[in-house]
Parts: sequence; structure tokens; C-alpha cells
Amino acid sequence: MSLRTLAQALFLAASPLVLASPLAAQTQAAPAAAPQNAELAAFFEQVDAENLAKSPQGKAYRGIRDEDYGKWNDPSDTTAVVDFQRGQQALATMKERFDPATLSEEDRLSYRLFEYQAERSARAHPFRRNDYVFDQMNGAQSQMPAFLINIHRVANRSDAEAYVARLQGMGPRLDSLIADSRARAEAGVMPPKWVFPFVIDDARNVIKGAPFDDGAPSTLLADLTKKVEALDIAADEKAALIGAGSQALRTSVQPSYQRLITEMERQQAIAPAEDGVWRFENGAEYYAERLANYTTTDLSADEVHKIGLDNVARIHGEMREIMKTVGFKGTLQEFFVFVRTDERFYFKTREDYLAAVDTKLAAMQAKLPAYFNTLPKAPLTVKAVEAFREKSAGKAFYQSPAPDGSRPGTYYVNLYNLNDMASTELEALAYHEGLPGHHLQRAVQTELGDLPPFRRFGGVTAYTEGWGLYSEELGKDMGFYEDPYSDFGRLGMELWRACRLVVDTGIHHKRWSREQAIQYLTDNTPNPDGDISKAIERYVVYPGQANAYMIGKLKIMELRDRAQKALGDKFEYGRFHDAILKSGPVPLTVLEERIDAWVSQGG
Repeated sequence: MSLRTLAQALFLAASPLVLASPLAAQTQAAPAAAPQNAELAAFFEQVDAENLAKSPQGKAYRGIRDEDYGKWNDPSDTTAVVDFQRGQQALATMKERFDPATLSEEDRLSYRLFEYQAERSARAHPFRRNDYVFDQMNGAQSQMPAFLINIHRVANRSDAEAYVARLQGMGPRLDSLIADSRARAEAGVMPPKWVFPFVIDDARNVIKGAPFDDGAPSTLLADLTKKVEALDIAADEKAALIGAGSQALRTSVQPSYQRLITEMERQQAIAPAEDGVWRFENGAEYYAERLANYTTTDLSADEVHKIGLDNVARIHGEMREIMKTVGFKGTLQEFFVFVRTDERFYFKTREDYLAAVDTKLAAMQAKLPAYFNTLPKAPLTVKAVEAFREKSAGKAFYQSPAPDGSRPGTYYVNLYNLNDMASTELEALAYHEGLPGHHLQRAVQTELGDLPPFRRFGGVTAYTEGWGLYSEELGKDMGFYEDPYSDFGRLGMELWRACRLVVDTGIHHKRWSREQAIQYLTDNTPNPDGDISKAIERYVVYPGQANAYMIGKLKIMELRDRAQKALGDKFEYGRFHDAILKSGPVPLTVLEERIDAWVSQGG
């Protein structure tokens, strides 16, 4: 399952409906609501079970291992249509069976959010074939191996056999995706020419090493071997399982990856030079839908672009104050060059970088109880991105814990090139991806046992990424960023997200080239060249998504400022954060209603 496919299955969308007093106590609901609330909960559980029954990979993310554990999701458009129709039918059933007026406030919110999910799906469905099947961010060429390595647990012989079955199934699944990619290319939907070398390189890395050649064990064989060798079974059973895996790698994985490389080389020769989705037949409509989906607002591309420019100017002003603090003489752009090129701001080894992350997160964890009433139970681990995909993977990302506790939350940091990972940004990046950012929010969300599954495991990008960016600034409120260069790095991270509003809309709406967008970031941020080019390459293949961070953060900060002014001395960070986190992800319109209601009730 690609990151994009998984994300599109989870994100909720905004709705024009208005719900009064969203935080009113459930005890105020009519007595008749109680039995129907139980029925509504059972309905949501049934819908979740039906969806999981069609998603072997979705089960694995939840930690479920059953008869489907050795299977992949069906990537066909036929299945996508059936899944969409099932969701729309579930919405119709909910509306037919349940009257929101008879529900408690919390269940009325669940009703509303389920409706959002279906409405968002309906808006996105006509554009489902505008996504790239293979690109450096979301392609199955790297996502399938990453799934096996990071999600597929092996606790017994049956799990190992399921791993081998998934290896055997990689060939047919990849062939199906290759055919889909070819069909979309014929319809004019293919990524720009520069994307293809990344995909080809990823594919070649997967089939490098034993059993494909005489080299050291390949990534997948090494992973299978490590997991099987840890089992408490006889040596001959281990050898048989590893042998079966090797056979599947040679007969299924290798031939399909070779076919993928051939097809990608063919498409590369005819791929377009233009970068934005404006070049698609329905490109303008598609980008408008993506923008609304990710920001959960009705902001136009021009409005988002202007918000970006305004915030870039604001942050530049704050950065000039730090220049004065450290005594730098020169222009802001000269300061950018200094931070970008001075070796003091870069680590020499991966081990040193990871050790510094551990130190910062340990200090943050110790201070969390003063600012949060609800903390995650799931542990957090920090890992470097695996070698086979580190060249094309993003700078950093997070993977939620399994609800059964079998897998921790994981902060992945890409250390392929240490010169792209400035020490000035380490602190803010750790707070964003780890604590109090994604790990705290998403682990708490997963642990909200009273909420229906679609709220515990779903997502809203503006909410989730807005929270991550808010967490970076919250670290300053908590007393961190004692080094002014680290505080400059925090501002640099915020500046990065403000610039995203400019370059994403520039690429997909204003028809900027990749080179124009790279130049804008070079002129306006302190980030190193490799960081800049990789970021722009991400925005090109992931239209709209990058806008969610700053739009979400600005809304959370606006709501906090409003609450602090209204409540004065009664304002408490812990209660404010509970008001945000204990609903699970919601569109920004709903978040605003909830915080306004919380404030009106005295915080």
C-alpha cells in the first residue's frame, strides 16, 4: 500500500453542515438516545469490519494476523470502485437508520465525521486515476518491501509462511500496477521525466544481492532471515522457510521488478518536462479538490499563495532578530548561506545524529506532564530510513503504533546525506515527528478506545500536520531551543512550511517549473541544496498535501491565542490540549467549533 493510497483511505473531509455545542455533555442528550447510541457504535464496528475484510494490509497495520496475513490489497480500479460504492452505501444506511437529533453530542460528532469521510471520498473519486502509480514518494517499488520489513511481524512459523506468500504475491501485484501505470500514461497521466530514475534506482536496489546475485543478502532476504532465525523452531524448518523465500524472490519478485524497470525506462523516454498537474485534462479541478481535501478549507490557490508570502515575510523578520542575537553581520540571505555551508552545523556520523535526537526527546518527555493531561501509552522508537529506499525517501516521517501494542510508534529520519540534515533543525524535527508531535497525537488517537474505529485510525492532514508544526513552536513555550541557532532552526522549519504554500501553488496552479520552485526556496530559506531539491520533487508528485501543515498550524495557534485571551488565568495547556486531542482528527471547521465551545464553557 503506497503512502498516498493509505492516506486517501484515512483522511476525513470538511462539510458545510453546522453542529451546535459540539462539546456539550452527553448526559444532556435525551434518554431515548442511549439504545440508539449503542446501535450506532455497532454500525460503525460493522462498517470497519467490512472494510478490513477487503484490506489484508489494513489488518496488518492494526496488528491483526489471520487467514489474510499472506495477502496484498487488490490495487485494481474495479476494487477501488467497489470500495467507493460500499462507503457511499454505508453513508446512505447510516442516514436511513439514525436520526442525529436523538444522539448524544459525541455520537452526533461521529455521525457528522462519518458523513465527512463519505463526502470527501465522493469529491476525490472522479480524480482517482490522476495519481501517479509509481513515483519516488509513493510507489509500490519501495512501499511493498517497506511494508514487509516494518509491518509484517513474524512471531511463529505461520507468520513466516505468510511472509513467503507475500513475497510470492509481489510479482502479480506489481504486474497489475505496471499495467495500470501504462494505461494512465496512455491517458496523459505520468510524472515528469526526472522522477523515473528514482523509481528505477529503488527497483534495482530491491533486487540487488543474494539470491539475485553473488552479493551479500538482499534487503528482503536479510529481513526474512533475521525474522525466521529468531523463531523457536528446528534448524531444518528455518532453512526450509528461508529457502522458500529465496525461491519466491527469484521466481516472482525479480522478474516483476525487471518488468517494472523496463516499463519505467520506456515511459521515461516519452515523459513530459512540465511538473505541475495543471497539464492534465482536468488538472485545475483536480488541484482544487486536492487543496480543499488537504486543508479542509475553501481557500483558493491564490489565497493560499498569498498566505504563504505573508508568512514568509513575517518569519524573515523574526530571523533577523536571531541574527542580531548571534552577532552576524550581513544580509539575511548571507546568513542563510552561512548556516547552509558551515560544517559546524552538520553531524559527522549517523550515530551522533541519532544520539542527539534521543537526548532531545528524553528531555521533552520529562516535561510533557506539565503541558499535557493525556499522554500516550505506546513507546516511541527512532530509526534511520532503510538503505534500499533512503535515496528517494522523504526527510523524516512517522509511523503509528499498532493498537495491540505489538509495534511502537516510529520516527524515521533519513540520514542518506548528513549534509542535508542540519543540526539547527534537529530539535524542531524531533518535536514534530516524535514528542509532542506526531507520536503523542497519533498514539493518543489510537488509544481513544471509546471512539469508533474510523476516528481512532483515520486522519485529517491539516489537523495532524498542523499539530506537528504547532508542536515545534510549543517546544519554545516549554522552554526548549536554548541555543539561538536551534531557535533559528525552528523558525527555519516554520519558514519551510510557509514557503510550501508558495511553491506548491506555484507549481500546480501558477505553472512554475521545478527549477523555479527550487530557486524560490534557495533564495528564501537556509536549507541545504539537497534538502531543497528533494522537497520540491515531493511537492511535484504529491499535489496539495504540503499546504496542510501551515494552514493547520495557523488555525491551532489562532484558537490557542483566542482561548488564552478569553480565559486569562483560567487557561491551562493540559485542558486545551485535551480539547484538541481527545476528539481524534477533525476538519479545521469542526476543530474551531469545539474549541469555541470549550472556551464558552469556561475551559
